[in-house]
Amino acid sequence: MNRMSETGAVPVICNPAPPRPAIRLGTLLCCGSILAGLPSVAQAQEAPAAPVAQPAPAAAPRGDVIRTITVVGAERLEPTTILSYIRLRVGQEYTAAAADEAIKDLGATELFANSSIRNDGGNVVITVTENPVINRIVLEGNKRLKNDKIVPEIKLAPRQIFTRSKVRADVARIIELYKRQGRFAAKVEPKLVQLPQNRVDIVFEISEGPKSKVRQINILGNEKFSDGDLRGEMVTKQARLTSFFSSNTSYDPDRLAFDQQKLRQFYLTEGYADFRVVSAVAELTPDQRDFIITYVVEEGERYTFGDVKVDSQLRDFDSDVMSTQLPMQAGDFYNAKSVEDTVEQLTELAGRFGYAFADVQPRFNRDPENRKMNVTFVLREAPRVYVERVDINGNTLTQDKVVRREFRLAEGDAFNSLGVQRTTARINSLGYFQENFEVTQTEGSAPDRIILEANVEERPTGELQFSAGFSSIEQFILAGSIRQRNFRGRGQTIGLSLNYSQFSRSAQVSFSDPYIFDRNISGGIDIYRRDFNSFNFTGNDRNTTFQQATTGFSMRAGVPLTEYMSLVGSYTLNYDDVSLDENLFFSDIDGNGVRECDPLLAGRFLCDAIGERLSSIIGLSLNYNSLNSRVRPSRGKTISLSGEFAGLGGDVRYIRFRGRAQQFWNVGNSGFIFSVLAEGGTIIPLRERTGPGVDDVLLTDRFFLGEPQIRGFAIRGVGPRILTQTSQLDQLGQPVLDANGNITYFTDRNQVRDDAIGGRNYYLGRAELEIPLGTGARELGLRPSIWADVGALWGVETPVLTVNPGGTPIRNENGQPLFQVPGSTTTTTDATQPDGSPNIRLIQPNTNIRELFLGNSASPRVTAGVGVNWNSPFGPFRIDFAQTIRKVEGDDERRFTFNVGTQF
Repeated sequence: MNRMSETGAVPVICNPAPPRPAIRLGTLLCCGSILAGLPSVAQAQEAPAAPVAQPAPAAAPRGDVIRTITVVGAERLEPTTILSYIRLRVGQEYTAAAADEAIKDLGATELFANSSIRNDGGNVVITVTENPVINRIVLEGNKRLKNDKIVPEIKLAPRQIFTRSKVRADVARIIELYKRQGRFAAKVEPKLVQLPQNRVDIVFEISEGPKSKVRQINILGNEKFSDGDLRGEMVTKQARLTSFFSSNTSYDPDRLAFDQQKLRQFYLTEGYADFRVVSAVAELTPDQRDFIITYVVEEGERYTFGDVKVDSQLRDFDSDVMSTQLPMQAGDFYNAKSVEDTVEQLTELAGRFGYAFADVQPRFNRDPENRKMNVTFVLREAPRVYVERVDINGNTLTQDKVVRREFRLAEGDAFNSLGVQRTTARINSLGYFQENFEVTQTEGSAPDRIILEANVEERPTGELQFSAGFSSIEQFILAGSIRQRNFRGRGQTIGLSLNYSQFSRSAQVSFSDPYIFDRNISGGIDIYRRDFNSFNFTGNDRNTTFQQATTGFSMRAGVPLTEYMSLVGSYTLNYDDVSLDENLFFSDIDGNGVRECDPLLAGRFLCDAIGERLSSIIGLSLNYNSLNSRVRPSRGKTISLSGEFAGLGGDVRYIRFRGRAQQFWNVGNSGFIFSVLAEGGTIIPLRERTGPGVDDVLLTDRFFLGEPQIRGFAIRGVGPRILTQTSQLDQLGQPVLDANGNITYFTDRNQVRDDAIGGRNYYLGRAELEIPLGTGARELGLRPSIWADVGALWGVETPVLTVNPGGTPIRNENGQPLFQVPGSTTTTTDATQPDGSPNIRLIQPNTNIRELFLGNSASPRVTAGVGVNWNSPFGPFRIDFAQTIRKVEGDDERRFTFNVGTQF
């Protein structure tokens, strides 16, 4: 007993028994040893040796009863805990079989590196070596997959007991993770680093290997369609130089199963109702780098539609009438996608008529002999189900009410699948949660009850952006903004933006709330300062004409009228200051020492525009929006009708109306998106301005049209304009005359000064077809399109031109310009008569300048071309090549335009 105490053994007190001869037991094999073959890291202590197999204990003589059981070697575990793992008990008869079972029980716990049992005359001694405790887990060699991706897959953790089976399981999980990334050559080697106090570090040394590509896709059994056609329907692509940017060239077992479904869908849409994939095998190449996939298919015969009809069990729907409205007819090739679309359309139609529980089931009757597919759409009302409750989970920042108010169904409402679809679309449009969010449905407390769950995953909604770009319009552009789209989790938006370019500068602070005071009323306010430099073109050179500085604010509030329609009211107050460069456009016209705007230098239309004014504008707009996405719509339409009244105080009086409508269609199932747009507007002045040729609408309040509204024309390149032409001069500086003695002028657009003066009315139309590209191009964000634009701008008052056909002012000997009273030959230096009417400025007959007023026509301008949108790393990029089909004299064409860093 003293010797056992010295070795740390813990005896278990038991009933005394008569002494028996001691029988020596050999050590037993430990079944829970440390991972076999697990090497140690360099300079680390040697790993614990695997347990040594010992001969089974000799059979104890009959009648050898266990008197005591002692545990030796326990460090962290209590001896009583260790004894609870085995079935040996004091008072039992000791046998070799019982000892073997005890050793197996200890091994099954995976807590011990080694264990043995010996019997000394009924005194049983159990010797154990505990498995080490994990100190930390280290990953080495992982570059393609970061620690935050691998660590969640590892079940071992610090302060846990090391076990061989858990290490093997973690190795398998890490390798499986790499296989999902297409790296089938990945290897993981676990190693142990021995530490004091029976602790270890586990090091997973990872060799990631190259990404396994799909070298070849073979298809056997296809006769109706080529291998290339079928490969084009698959998501998985062959590794080629042209697919360098694609991520779908790697092997993925899940993608392989999905491609089989894609093949079946393709054949079903083409009428092959008996098509099936016999087998799909992926073989790893001998070098363990790539895969070769082989599909064996059986196409079958092509079917056509036979009898197609509707069997309506709803009161308001006539079966015969609805059968005639079906998109498919007898004799058409069978198309499973058309059947699915028809089911969806009939369900939506029934829902609009109040049948929220309509159930549409297609019933098929196949005729193999005649290769016909008879389809009957059974329309009936399903049993009613009610919403028991709405659960929202996972919203750590966003308040419940922000999500709940987007639900189109509430507790106690009758369940409606259309309402669920609309709810899903509205929550996705918030942009606060994960992509492809869906409302899930679970069973309620009764068969007619259902629970709707919104399991959301928050994502960042704050945006801090700094960007630089170059535009063919604005030259260099610098922009910075900070915005929070879910301020304090309330669904509010607050933002600050700054923009700077060569011809414009702006700063704006904005705030908006879609539900003011938790009511279904949206509101917002913008406070801004915008400095804009207007310009004209002399050839390709852009020249600043006037500067407009606008300081103001705008408030708006809106209420929904229906699910898709809303009414928005607004109020805007602007202070505008329009000025010209006095050094360029001002002169002492009357010779009295006062410099003022000179129409000869600036043009009368610019001289009329300068000054300070206050605009007080109220507006009202009616909006309809059924688009399926706010970012990139492919289905639905949007309509907007708006009116503005300027005159609630201030210096400006007018009424402005605008209308805009746009429709999107997803053409078939091919990825083509077709859209049309129609837009128009008019402005009606409510205050007359005196003077010949002076329009009642200020230059800064008029409409302007050109690129980017109508591609194929320069910015403000469509509509009324004044072209100032200079005469050709000879070597002596004198105007060149033609055969009739008239001055010849430069008419080349690159040598003419072009001033767009805007118009009162405009219309605009557009048709565009977006063309789908391959997977690699889609991943790069490339979206090409072909388009056609039409539009016009007109309605401005014909201005009084400064010089027409050409000339310079006649001055007296004192340098004062001379004027002539209309209807008289009297000359004077007064620009106006006593009643305020203007005198005519005298002009030299042979001079080198003339002005032309052109473009004031409602005749349509038509262009067509191709363009590409690219979501580049530098920001949205748009490039267009245009061809002008129809224009009006004076319009300024541009065949090529591009823009980087700004949103079109």
